[in-house]
Amino acid sequence: MSSRYDTRTTTFSPEGRLYQVEYAINGIAKAAAAIGVVTKDGVVFATERRQRHPLLDAEAPALRDISGEKVYKVDNHIAVAVAGLTADANLLVDYARRHAQSYLFQYEEPMPAEDLCQLMCDVKQSYTQYGGVRPFGVSFLVGAWDKFHGFQLYQTDPSGNYWSWKAQAIGQNDGAAQGMLKQDWKEGMTLKEGALLCLKVLGKTLDAHLSPDRLEVASLTRAAGATPRFHILTEGEVKPLIEEAEKLRKAEEDAAEAKRKGARDE
Repeated sequence: MSSRYDTRTTTFSPEGRLYQVEYAINGIAKAAAAIGVVTKDGVVFATERRQRHPLLDAEAPALRDISGEKVYKVDNHIAVAVAGLTADANLLVDYARRHAQSYLFQYEEPMPAEDLCQLMCDVKQSYTQYGGVRPFGVSFLVGAWDKFHGFQLYQTDPSGNYWSWKAQAIGQNDGAAQGMLKQDWKEGMTLKEGALLCLKVLGKTLDAHLSPDRLEVASLTRAAGATPRFHILTEGEVKPLIEEAEKLRKAEEDAAEAKRKGARDE
């Protein structure tokens, strides 16, 4: 039945579904995972990335804290992590950067994060409304800071919807990751605790040993009275965090196993 209605983004099925949009969302569910966590000190992102080829030229140091493989700086106070097609993400990130700078030039103040999310989602939704185009195959986690709401985290998807979260996961095994975030996130977490939570959840959902060359970790922070700062951690900075996160993960697994063993003995 779906084959009769899935060749156009503007054609509804008898059940009222747009299959092309659902295909885009399902594609993101198979993409490399990305996790965002809001803490009292800032927003932390952790994403899975492809293993780098040994002959690949490293990025220029000047661009380190601007564009990564899965995390990007949009403006001083806004950064994003992506899951899905990187080419689609590049187009939308460039669009967001231009409009953030245009807003700053016109109003002489930073663009509110929710306004930027709505702008990006308007573009995404328009690609589900007209023929001859396909939906964007990418979801975003948008981290931001402003003087009214502090640190914030938003999620956008290909349909043009967006939501505000305290912690969220997109990409592969996002359901299991969201369940762990719901259980372990708590108010008042430090930036380091947020990073460890991201890595612990990634380790469990990927069901593999974490390594610095397969991860991209970034933070958006702000010192009192200063401009927000986006930073992509180096492999040297990520390695000790991974080691600590793995210890926490193993301790939790051992405690759970001991609890199950005690229950069986009873």
